[in-house]
Order: sequence, then C-alpha cells, then structure tokens
Amino acid sequence: MTYQFRNRLQAGAAAIAMLAATPAFAEEAAVDAVDAATDGEEIVVLGRGQARQVQELGAADIALEVSGISPLKAIDKLPGVNFQAADPFGAYEWSARISIRGFSQNQLGFTLDGIPLGDMNYGNHNGLHISRAIISENVGRVEVAQGAGSLAAASTSNLGGTIEFFSREPADMFGIEASGTYGSEDTKRAFIRLDSGDILSGGPRLSLSYAWQDADKWKGDGVQRQHQANARIVQPVGDGQFFGFVNYSDRRENDYQDMSADMIGRLGYGWDNYAKDWDLAVEVAKIFQNQVAQNGGAPLPYPSAGLAFPAPVATVDDAYYDAAGLRKDWLAGVGVDAPLNDYWTMKVTGYYHGNEGRGIWFTPYVTTPGGAPITIRTTEYEIERYGIVASSLFTLGANTIELGMWYEDNDFNQARRFYGLADTAGAPSRSSLKFPTDPLATQWEFDFNTQTLQYHVQDTLDLGRFQINAGWKGLRVTNNATPVVSGGLASGRTEAKDWFLPQAGLLYRLNDDNELFASYTENMRAFESSATGGPFATTQAGFDALDLKPETSTTYELGFRTKSSRFQAVIAGYYVDFKDRIIAFANGSGIQGNPAILSNVGDVRSWGVEAAGTYRVTPELSLFASYAYNDSEYQDDVVTAANVVVAATAGKTVVNSPKHLAKGEVTWDNGDFFARVGANYTSKRYYSYENDAEVGGFIIVDASIGYRLNERISIQANATNLFDKEYVSTIGTNGFANSGDAQTLLAGAPQQFFVTLKAGF
Repeated sequence: MTYQFRNRLQAGAAAIAMLAATPAFAEEAAVDAVDAATDGEEIVVLGRGQARQVQELGAADIALEVSGISPLKAIDKLPGVNFQAADPFGAYEWSARISIRGFSQNQLGFTLDGIPLGDMNYGNHNGLHISRAIISENVGRVEVAQGAGSLAAASTSNLGGTIEFFSREPADMFGIEASGTYGSEDTKRAFIRLDSGDILSGGPRLSLSYAWQDADKWKGDGVQRQHQANARIVQPVGDGQFFGFVNYSDRRENDYQDMSADMIGRLGYGWDNYAKDWDLAVEVAKIFQNQVAQNGGAPLPYPSAGLAFPAPVATVDDAYYDAAGLRKDWLAGVGVDAPLNDYWTMKVTGYYHGNEGRGIWFTPYVTTPGGAPITIRTTEYEIERYGIVASSLFTLGANTIELGMWYEDNDFNQARRFYGLADTAGAPSRSSLKFPTDPLATQWEFDFNTQTLQYHVQDTLDLGRFQINAGWKGLRVTNNATPVVSGGLASGRTEAKDWFLPQAGLLYRLNDDNELFASYTENMRAFESSATGGPFATTQAGFDALDLKPETSTTYELGFRTKSSRFQAVIAGYYVDFKDRIIAFANGSGIQGNPAILSNVGDVRSWGVEAAGTYRVTPELSLFASYAYNDSEYQDDVVTAANVVVAATAGKTVVNSPKHLAKGEVTWDNGDFFARVGANYTSKRYYSYENDAEVGGFIIVDASIGYRLNERISIQANATNLFDKEYVSTIGTNGFANSGDAQTLLAGAPQQFFVTLKAGF
C-alpha cells in the first residue's frame, strides 16, 4: 500500500466523518423487486413497483452459468441488452462489448455497490471492468435500467442505460465455500470464500475470497490468466452498519487477432496471430519493410527475404506475432449505511481505485535498430482516483425525499511507447505477458486530470394507487490534458456542465397484480480524458476545429407489468432523442495508432419495444423469454465546415445496433437435479457508418446440467455454443470506418464444455 494511497484513504475516512453529521443521499430503493428476489420465487425480477423499465438478476441465476462468467454475459438475456465477446466467459476485455437500445458501452453507466466503474471500456481512463472489480461468485445481484437509470447512479456516461452491481455481504454464520472447474482449452479455475460469521457478539463479520483462472485461447497460442482477491468487513450498529472492502485483480491475457470479412473469407474463423512461430513473424516483417523501401525508392533492407508474403498471408496486417492486455487493480472503500432515526437514513462511501495497465502489440511497422524487424508497441495506463458518494433518504408522510452527491478526483497518465527486441531466432527476447521495461522511444505521453461533481434531488410521492417520482441531477466534469510528450496529439481543457437534468416517473397500480408506468429522463455524457478516445484523441488542429458540445439524450418510456402466482411479464415502449453524437472514424489499421477523425454526427433517433416474461409451469419447471425491437438511425450527414458531405449517414442505422434481439430459456430444478438450456438470437449488425458493411444474424445455444449430492456438495456441467456455430461476435474492436470492410471483427468462441465441483462447509 503506497503512502499516497494511505493518505487518500485517511482523507476519505475524514470526509465520511464530516458528512455523517449532514444530510447526504441514499440509493434509490427498489423495495418490491428486492423482496421478490430474496423470496426466491423468481431469479429474474421484472422491476415491479418501479416507474421505469428495470430488471434484476440474482446470484442464483449467475450460479447456473459457467464458473467465472462475467455478470455482463449473465444479463444478456434481458430485453434490449446486446452483449458480445470472443471468449466463452465474456471476460476477455478487448472483445467484451455491451450495448442497450443502440447506445454503446461508453454511453452507459456502471457502478459496484454505488461506486463508479466508469464506462468500462478496454482503454481504461476512469474506471475498471466488472470482471476485475469483483470475483463473479461474489456478485449478489445485478440491476439493469435500460433507459432511465437511478438519479443517484454515480456515472457521467449513462446517456442510455445504467447497470448496477451489488456484492454479497459477509454471512451471519461461519462458513467456507469452494469450487473447482476444468474444461475445454485446458481451462482451470479455483475459487474459495471464507465467511467468519460474528467474530464477537454483535460483529464484526468478515468475508475473504480468492479466485484463480488459467485457460488457453481457443485458437492460436496464448492464455487468459487472472488472480483475484476480495475482502469485505461489516460491523452492525443498531439497524445500520459500518463497512469496508479491498478488492485486488491481476489479469493477463493474450489477444485474438482482429478480423475483417475479407480475412474470414480468405483465412477462416480459426485464423489467429503467429505465436509461437516467431521466425514466420520475423519473415513477414522483413518482407513488409522491403515493400516499404521499394515503394519509397530506397534499397531493400532485407534483400534475401524478397517481396512476396508466404501463403496464405496477403497483407502485413493479416497477423502479428502476438498481442496482450495486462491489468493490475486495487479497489477499496469504507463507509456507513444506517438509519439515524425513524425518518432519516444515510449512506456514505469513500473509495479509492489504483490501476496499472499495458496494451501490447508486436508491431512490424516499427523496427528495432540493430535488432529484430519488430518492436513491442504499448499503450500504457496508470490511474489513481478517489472519491466520495453520499446520500440521505427522508420519509415525511407520503413523501420520500432523496438528496445526494458524488465527487471524484481522477489522475490518469497514458503513454504510447516502443520497446526493442533482439535479433533472435526461435522466440522473441521479451514476453507478451510481462510488463516491459527500458523503452526504445515514447511516441506520446499525457497527464490527464478529471474533476467530477454531481448532486441529485428527488421526491417520491405515494398516493396508494398512484406513485409519482420527480427530481433532477446536476453535473459538472472538467477535463485537463497536459502533454509530457505531445506526439502531435491534442491538449487543453474541456468542460461538460448542466446543473438541471430532470427525471420524472409515474406508476399507476391498476390492482394488486397489474400496473402501468411512464418516465421522462434527460441526461448528458461528459467528455473523455484520454489520448485514445474522446476529443483529445485527435490532432491539435482537429481538436481546435471541433464544435465541442456534450452528447445529450432525452428518453420517454411507457410500459405495463403484470403478475400472478405463476406468471410475471412486462412490455415497454420507448423513444430517445440523442443530440450531438460524436463519432470517431477509424484512420488506418488499429496497430498503427493513427489519430482518429472526430466528427459531430448531429442527432440520433431511437425507438423500440421490449417485452419479457417468466412462467412457472410446475414447481420444478420454469420458462423465460424476452424480445426487443430497436430502430436507431442517424438523422444527419457528416459535413465539413464547407458543407461537403464526409459521410452520408442520414437515415442510416447506428453501428452495432441489431434491430431484433430474442432470448428464450427453460429451467428445471427439483432440489436434487437441475438443468437449463437457453437460446439467444441477434439479428444483423452494421460495422460501417454508411451501412455498406454488415455481419449476419445468429442463434447461440448454451446449456447447463447439475446434481446436488447433498446440501453441501454439487457438480455442474456447462456447454457454451452447444451447436458449435461459427459467427462474428464482437464488432468495432478497432473502431468503425465510414464505409467498406475493416479489420474490426472478432470470431465467437466455438463449442466449449466445463465441469465444476462445488462444496460448502
């Protein structure tokens, strides 16, 4: 633990002590939904009692998935949610993408126990991915709001939906649970959790967890490896509690090669990078450097290598030697959650997040002087952010009044460096899974600082059959980019500010089983502080020429819910007016790292319908289904200041926004034997702004089956992509082009099988 880390935790604790004496704000309660989940009647709760479209998934549902699954993949079955990844766990971050109602991942909001996770993009700048923030077995529930997220959500990016994760609390009784998994691609995973129960009479209670996973890639050479440790302590005080936690993650994973439609046609879905064939990678790099020299009229640097690539290689970008993502994270927090009297409840959390990361590519575009015709190109990340989230809830007759605030200070250093490689045969002189040292050159380096201040006010008026929610939030985010080495990229200052973003909702209970709901929400997305995304990820001239306006959205929702002893369902319609959408046009292959071309594409209009339902046929057999239709279109062309059309996007469908999503699931559980099979349909998606490049729709089927030997021991088998479908999962890994094919696709994982043994004591 660093000296600075200790100081900031102490500062956070002091801030908590000061705020404990003042009104602060609490998270929005979802009383009916939580009660339904804890009753164990349904493992998918469809938001009953909420004046907005929201669903909740519990730990029991996540437990039926393959051990180690990302919670994002578990919620993929909910209406309007589109999640894709190239690995069976949904945890490989370069490929993990989630979108809701046509909004991409960096336009959604994510929190863990109220603590902001940023936009969870691969290029860290303001948070970390949920797969690193907490061990998946420690996730207690996930709440998904497809449109109007809670006003209390600590997010500056939730134009679209908001996804809130909640961790399991330490258990009241002493216990140990453990599991071990083995499966396809030599996958090995172990998890153990210890719950202390009450250490003394009246507490505290402690939980300690550790997870380790090691799996080979399903194609090519490489591994997906992670160590995680979670610790959480709770001290009950009356009806409230003090709490603290520390979570650690060390994740190292080799990448799959990004594909294009042309590459898939020429090379097949099973094509990947050259590793471990270092000599072939060197040969291709030498040939490429010869081609560059010939095109420039210079002598060939490697005349014996020639000018023609060995079959089936057609271009230097068909494959590289290797690539990897390395991430180390510490996430910690302390706080209090307690009623101060019969009508006032308070929650305050101070938190810290530290991250060190590297994105690694073995690039043939830059050679090592006196060494190999390849260097290691990195994008380097260092985050140190701390903040406080505070909330209070007042009950005054029929009114429940909320007040809350969130403050964060985020220091982010980002750099692009190159590391030399010796002229070796058989293997490279550096590993892709180790943090490299002694750089050859720094192309650019920036210090970013982001200051965030948000507050919210809301009143919930319960008049029996009618429930009215009305409130607003205010937000100011300032971004400062200071160059250490500019490298031609932009620096400067941006600010996104709006002190009044209203939200209103109406719930009408027709009777005990049926209700109507409607909501209206305005939101704003702050600018990104990063050299690889947002307004600073372009040249200084491009930045200065931008008409910078924060992206904003206005969302209208109308829906109906019904329930009976066996059946619950929801149907909702929505309309979204999205203004000042900023898009980044890809500029060359991803490995070249050319500055993106940023443009304000103007307005986007989205509308759609979502439906979901569960039906318990018998006490053992239950059915679940959901369907979503979404129509998201750009309303304007992209034009220059001289009114020249750069991209004819007006009337075109938003990239990576399928019009149809349908999911179905059958679950059987008689107490001893349990099984589940689920199917997921995704319609075609475009990966060019002008809609002349697309990937087709597909259906993927997953299944699980298990047996409980007794109350403490069970065995479970999982199959992902049961029918071994070849398909494109993730699109946009290297951004989206204006038109035509692009190397920005990843193939989905083939059929995989896993077996898990679970035990509890």
